[in-house]
Amino acid sequence: MNEEAQPPSPRERLYRRERRSVPAARAFAREALAEWGVHERADDVVLCVSELATNALVHGVPPGRGFLVRLLPCGDGVRVEVHDSGDGVPAVPQTDVREPGEGGRGLLLVSELADKWGVGERAPGKIVWCEVGIT
Repeated sequence: MNEEAQPPSPRERLYRRERRSVPAARAFAREALAEWGVHERADDVVLCVSELATNALVHGVPPGRGFLVRLLPCGDGVRVEVHDSGDGVPAVPQTDVREPGEGGRGLLLVSELADKWGVGERAPGKIVWCEVGIT
């Protein structure tokens, strides 16, 4: 991130439960990163946003609800949070996801791209987050 007097302000946006929300979340992330002057690993951050938003949309957002994407500067990197109101705790699949078909790759990608990731509590629901270091 740019070494300026003021740290970048956190950004957040609420999305509806609809497929077009995922590309909108990617565009939102790209815009925020560009405003912050983050170029290194920007594609990794955007892909993490995409995968976490997709998981929220498919698994974590009940009908009539939405999800929140929050981007925050964190140390020498960026923290991505996706808040949803669904039950359950996401986990990296333990089965072989190399088989054809959909599903199972999102958190695997996040776990490979991000420096760390996890799940936090929220009432109702959860916050799935990851942090990507920018040097």
